[in-house]
Amino acid sequence: MAQHNKYSRRDVLKAGTAAVALPLFVSARVLGRDGNAPPSETVRVGVIGCGGRSRVITEAADVKGFQVVAACDCLLERAQKYVEELSGGKAWGVYDDFRAMIEKEQLDGVMIETTTHARAWIAVHAMQMGVDTYIEKPMCLTIAEGRDMVKAARKYKTVTQVGTQQRSMPINNWASDLVKNGALGKCKTVIGPNFVGPRRWTATSSADVKEPVAPWWDIWTNQAELRPHDNRLQYGWAEWWDYDGGGLCFGVTGWGTHSYDQINRALGTDDTGPVEVELLEPVAERDTGKFAPRETVGGVLIGDTGDIDTGTDYHGMAKLIGPRARMRLKFASGTELQLNMDGDRGPGLGAIFVCEQGKIEINRNKLASNPKDIVRSPDNPGPNTRPETAYHIENWVECIKSRETCTADIEIGQRSSSLCYLVNIVRDVGQVGKTLNWDPVAERFTNCDEANTMLSRPRRKGWELPALT
Repeated sequence: MAQHNKYSRRDVLKAGTAAVALPLFVSARVLGRDGNAPPSETVRVGVIGCGGRSRVITEAADVKGFQVVAACDCLLERAQKYVEELSGGKAWGVYDDFRAMIEKEQLDGVMIETTTHARAWIAVHAMQMGVDTYIEKPMCLTIAEGRDMVKAARKYKTVTQVGTQQRSMPINNWASDLVKNGALGKCKTVIGPNFVGPRRWTATSSADVKEPVAPWWDIWTNQAELRPHDNRLQYGWAEWWDYDGGGLCFGVTGWGTHSYDQINRALGTDDTGPVEVELLEPVAERDTGKFAPRETVGGVLIGDTGDIDTGTDYHGMAKLIGPRARMRLKFASGTELQLNMDGDRGPGLGAIFVCEQGKIEINRNKLASNPKDIVRSPDNPGPNTRPETAYHIENWVECIKSRETCTADIEIGQRSSSLCYLVNIVRDVGQVGKTLNWDPVAERFTNCDEANTMLSRPRRKGWELPALT
């Protein structure tokens, strides 16, 4: 492991004016935060986790003031390969310890692109060290640790952006505002996808660990039970309950986070959640099913969408068999969310909003409506003109400089992630036909103790979230 500097950023921030006597690994932005010094023109960023999704940085090539200077992965050779492929020959730092990277590289921000189960632990440590965070979605593994992340961000006054990038796309925001502002009257029903969920890993357990594991595997395992290394875990982690809530092809918490975040924005429920959740059928291994004709999706008349039909391209979402079940969620406003479209076809990155005066389907960078003229308005900004995540990273960079709140702030990310985990929890409890009451303020069920036991999980010793001191 790379060696730590003697002082952390947190030490420097606590030292106040005495910080000038400490090693110069603290960025000008952090040192100037309390003194309202003007931000640097360049935001120095380190990437944590060098897997496939971390390559999102290539979409930010045109973002002014965004500069990647280092990369970190628990597998050092993977970080090295990442830098070789993406740095363009620039002298990026290479690390297997993100804390050393933060301290030595004078970073303003980090992009946390690790597996889901490691994100909370890394994010809270980074916040304590004074850096701003871009956290891949879903931002956490449980509802409870998501709330802890929100508390940390508020305590340490860090700028946070959760990777639900549709929230920064002009066309998606335009359509969401139609629903939120009542342009189509009250939204009565939302039709969303019935995504597959995760499976339990049973092939091995901690009892099968016969010798010391490689240090990188211990780090990778993070809060989860320490099992022997298995490629099915390392590369297929999103399928398993201990590491993610998605299932095959990222399911509920992967694609689903985008869909549910889109729903929250359009309904204006960014700071709350449903009040009722009901499982409508037993969880079973189900196929995606045949995509219904455009006229009826989930039993709702959509009508002829003509040249703005969105029924063909859904970002390569897979046809697969997996554990799923239809569900009903209800918000305090009376709007009902029906997760009943089989599941990986249709607007899998959005939803269909059924309002008093029409219906609008919002997908990523695509819209359809009935009547058709709803989305043919001249003020429709049209499809993206830049890579989709560029808008989102740009917003984060701008907010790092201005200290304003990002469009997908951590509270917003928590609420979108919570919807995913409510789906998984209620499916796991399996009480078909029973309405479970959810208190979105306390973030607890009021009539199901079993469900409440799944709001958090025991964390492996040594990998507890740090105390907020």
